[in-house]
Amino acid sequence: MVNLTRIYTRTGDDGTTGLGDFGRTRKDDPRLIAYADSDEANAALGVAMLHADDRADIAAVVRRVQNELFDVGADLSLPLRASYEYEPLRVTQEWIDDLEADCDRFNEELTRLTSFILPGGGPLSAHLHVARTVVRRAERAAWTAVEVHGSDPAAEDAPKGTGGVSPLPAKYLNRLSDLLFILARSAAGAEGDVLWQPGGGRQA
Repeated sequence: MVNLTRIYTRTGDDGTTGLGDFGRTRKDDPRLIAYADSDEANAALGVAMLHADDRADIAAVVRRVQNELFDVGADLSLPLRASYEYEPLRVTQEWIDDLEADCDRFNEELTRLTSFILPGGGPLSAHLHVARTVVRRAERAAWTAVEVHGSDPAAEDAPKGTGGVSPLPAKYLNRLSDLLFILARSAAGAEGDVLWQPGGGRQA
């Protein structure tokens, strides 16, 4: 149960922040950067949703993804341990499989790409492209966190704030960026893809 009675705590005024296991870490910890970038991606999707009134199919997928991104952040913020008092919420392979199914479903309706495309194609499409780029950054940060902290669980008696990072959130973010690219193309609708022109159109 979440019970937020006060938003500011002053506990981060020393440059540290709390992790999911109540350990503390620096605010430039790669795992914190990863879930901060995931939060930014979620905010970008929130803006995209303001333009999704006539695309209930896309809105339904994005709303699910927004909830999952919150869970991605929870996973990244909780160091891996050999055991827990309560089973934590973790990203699973099923979530990634669902993204792939969404990719296939929406991609079936699209024309074959013969060029790279530029972000655009209408407000919803453009905002989905922005979210896609933020998700890519979140993915890079997640892989950095895995590299820095490893992916092994800490022993049961290890201090709080220690333990590896699951690679599944990074894989989820990788597949999500693919889905957002496809959704952005789908959202372009009648305006269609904005095709890249080499050299700004100066050459064929």
